[in-house]
Amino acid sequence: MNLYLTLKFIHIVSSVVLVGTGFGSAYYMYFANRSNCVRTQHHVARLVVKADWWFTTPAIIIQPATGFAMAYLAGWPISTPWIAASLFLYLFAGACWLPVLWLQLRMAETSEMCVRQSCDLPDSYWHHMRYWERLGYPAFIAMLLVFYLMVAKPDISL
Repeated sequence: MNLYLTLKFIHIVSSVVLVGTGFGSAYYMYFANRSNCVRTQHHVARLVVKADWWFTTPAIIIQPATGFAMAYLAGWPISTPWIAASLFLYLFAGACWLPVLWLQLRMAETSEMCVRQSCDLPDSYWHHMRYWERLGYPAFIAMLLVFYLMVAKPDISL
């Protein structure tokens, strides 16, 4: 297998890990937060934070590294419209993810405190949850569009 195909394989796998972990985390966090069971909410919030550190963060680093390397090897300038659009959407999704990471950490800490004290979650937890969801939807849509651009490489002009 040549270097380009090796990079492409790594790029595809890391994109699946990135989006798959995000979607899976969102799915479980969404339903855990509707269970009204503080222990469940804490357990899932803690696992979502771990998943972001263990899977999402490495994939976030691998994606542009392999993408830039493949573009270079293929002779595509970064200004190629579908690449530029992908980069913009990727950065947009990242701009949504950074506050989501902070919100997840706060939710895990708050829920841990409530489990230890056997109390209900405070309003701040629910406030963080609403923002977590609101930031997740556009980030996920942006990543789906990046998938489309990676696969179709459409002839678009910006």
